[in-house]
Amino acid sequence: MSSTALVPCRRQKVYGLRSFLEPGCPIDIGRPFRDNIRLFLLECAESESYNVEGMPVWVTMLVDEKVGVVIPLYTIEEVVQLSRRPFCDYCRCTGWSHHFVTKRRYHLIIPVDSLWDRPLHGKILDLQNHLLHALIHCNGYGHLLCINGQEGGSNYISGSEIMDLFDRICSTLRTREITVDDTSKKRSMELRLLYGVAYRQTWFGKWGYRFCHGNYGITESAYERAIEIVSSLNLDQILEDLRNVGGDREIRAIVSCYRKRSETQIVTLRELLCGMLNLKSQMPLLIITNERVGSASSPATKKRTPRRQNFPLLNKKKIKNRKFSTVATELESRWSVKRMERAAAVIVQTLSKNWSSGDHSGMSRQAVRDVARLEIGDTGLLDFVLKSLGDCLVGDYVVRRTVNPSTRTLEFKIEQVHGSHASTSKRVEPRVEEESSVAIEADPVIVRGPIGKAEVHKDILHVYKNVLEHYSESRERVAIAVQVLLDTRHFSKCWPFKDDDDTMLRYFCCYMPSSPLEKEEMYRGVPVEELVVVPPYATTEDLRAAGECAMRDTYIVMDSFVACSVEAEGAGRKGEGEEVLFGAVESGGRVWMRGEGTDAKSELKYEGGVDDWKVDCRCGARDDDGERMVACDICEVWQHTRCAGIKDGDAVPWLFLCARCGSMLVPPEAQLPQPEFSY
Repeated sequence: MSSTALVPCRRQKVYGLRSFLEPGCPIDIGRPFRDNIRLFLLECAESESYNVEGMPVWVTMLVDEKVGVVIPLYTIEEVVQLSRRPFCDYCRCTGWSHHFVTKRRYHLIIPVDSLWDRPLHGKILDLQNHLLHALIHCNGYGHLLCINGQEGGSNYISGSEIMDLFDRICSTLRTREITVDDTSKKRSMELRLLYGVAYRQTWFGKWGYRFCHGNYGITESAYERAIEIVSSLNLDQILEDLRNVGGDREIRAIVSCYRKRSETQIVTLRELLCGMLNLKSQMPLLIITNERVGSASSPATKKRTPRRQNFPLLNKKKIKNRKFSTVATELESRWSVKRMERAAAVIVQTLSKNWSSGDHSGMSRQAVRDVARLEIGDTGLLDFVLKSLGDCLVGDYVVRRTVNPSTRTLEFKIEQVHGSHASTSKRVEPRVEEESSVAIEADPVIVRGPIGKAEVHKDILHVYKNVLEHYSESRERVAIAVQVLLDTRHFSKCWPFKDDDDTMLRYFCCYMPSSPLEKEEMYRGVPVEELVVVPPYATTEDLRAAGECAMRDTYIVMDSFVACSVEAEGAGRKGEGEEVLFGAVESGGRVWMRGEGTDAKSELKYEGGVDDWKVDCRCGARDDDGERMVACDICEVWQHTRCAGIKDGDAVPWLFLCARCGSMLVPPEAQLPQPEFSY
């Protein structure tokens, strides 16, 4: 990371990362998204001197006071008619194929740390490693494409902090609905399955994202039923089933461990995973010790007391920490290794004095910097060393970076390596008591040592692999439910309409085709509506003009639209536009506009493209959902390859016939096998 990203920043407009776009900070706007985004760029962003493939770029600088960095939030305006990809694949795969193609869409991007002080390049929209990438159409519908926090490559901000920022942006700019394709993983675990079972919602559910569109014809009720089936699995029944196949020993130990330390009863799989994830979120400060015990009916052969250590003493032979001098030689930095070692020594000296003074709670990053600056004047060097010092040996100490569970701030501590001060530190040796010399066939007593964040993660992974994956394979009902959760990836959040300003009137103007032929050409089942805001003294004619302007400004096919009449309960009709709206038409209601000038023949009409695919799959899907499909060579109806019996890794036959056409032309023994289950 280049030091140019560290504060101070030369930009005129700089805002706090955690307070930006809170109510009234720095703007408070209440118009439709198409107007709000323009005001946002005018008031809160600065125009860059370059463009990306002809698209203008703005940047908003957000300072994170905790770590002392300034983070760029870029906004790129894409004119759809000039775009190399005018149709939106994300709309097509989330059930929005019927949406009209908008004139503009906006990309909100926070790139990876290494690109913070560089101009954006032409392929920036295609990268998948952004800390944040969202695409929002000018009608207020959009898609969250990418979120990456500290585990995804960021050195400074977490995924939750990025989501908090994006949620405030959407709320302030008054987006209508945002979708997310949740394919997030943690190592080999699908988080939508893990969090769905543990919390009955995905990770994005903390910000209000709910079921939007199920793949393979999955409905919301089927998704909720699948969550209930898996999350309510009884742990004792799972252990009994695993015992019959000899695979319960480790799972039994894990269940016993977390049941012992839980303040509430753990009966179901959901309660176990929820407890483990909650415990992991409190790590690494929390360290616990647990015993794995045998069956209640049989006495154990031996019982051991786990080894405990007086913090901060470590056994040098058991730790796997690298020397900071070795780490410093591998780092690419503008500072010499000698200067970095000197800074590390000063930091450790600071932490040692803090410990000696009796404060064992650790020091915050800022506190360490303030004290160390008395000897090391280069704050950039201190920041760089602090970032790289975690779990490193400096002299007789190991530096630990932890998160305070109450303040959620980063803290630094030191742990002394067993050596020169070992004689002054009291250690508790393990004590072994012989309780019985009789050998028994029950599960042996196994003592689990101190449990940290890594150990809890291993336990979660073990339960995921051996219960959610392998155990479910032997239970057809559970296996189908797990597959439903894995096949449900599209979630969305809707922002409710707010009529919170008594000084203005708000109406949803809906386009109504003038004839049945026009309705057939323009509609795919859902009317087009746009929010307009007018003053309280506005007339029906003013509302007609405002609705016409909104349609022209938003959709390509309505660029020449002329509204002839407005119809609403209590309002004038067909040009009778002198009636004042206030008191006649309630604010927040829906009005209908008839007109002419729509370009029904335009290729840029629907976000799903010009092709009206016929989807009729045995799973119940009637629209493209982004999964692999194949079309019958006779009836040209599309269906999922998986539902047609074609495995994901297999190539599609050069001649494919659906079950209906195949039954008429191909003998039954030559037809492709069909799956035996469906959702």
